[in-house]
Amino acid sequence: MRSSLASDNCPAARALDVVGERWALLVVREALGGARRFDEFRDRLQMSENTLARRLAELTAAGVLGRTQYSLKPARFEYLLTDRGRALVPVLVALAAWGNEWTDPDPDLPGPPARPGWLDDSASGAAERRK
Repeated sequence: MRSSLASDNCPAARALDVVGERWALLVVREALGGARRFDEFRDRLQMSENTLARRLAELTAAGVLGRTQYSLKPARFEYLLTDRGRALVPVLVALAAWGNEWTDPDPDLPGPPARPGWLDDSASGAAERRK
């Protein structure tokens, strides 16, 4: 179990307390890309079910995701971004820009996925807000 950064009372530390775990922003990224159900997140991220279950529970408890039941037997849920979750788009945009500038892709792996629409929408919106 990780310790909380909230006692630091720094805004960055408080934010990292919510989304600083290595999978958290990737779950948000996939939700922005249309993933809603557990198996969609699992298949897209190739992560263990236990880890994914913990991330979804933590992001839901933090108000980043909302959870809605879509099946009673068996109980199944969809996870949708809340306003708090959608507010992380600029964070992901900045992180992607930093990654493009300062890291090199692994030549032995498949190429990166196509540029997601939410990234283009966010970047153009940010440019318009700066005018």
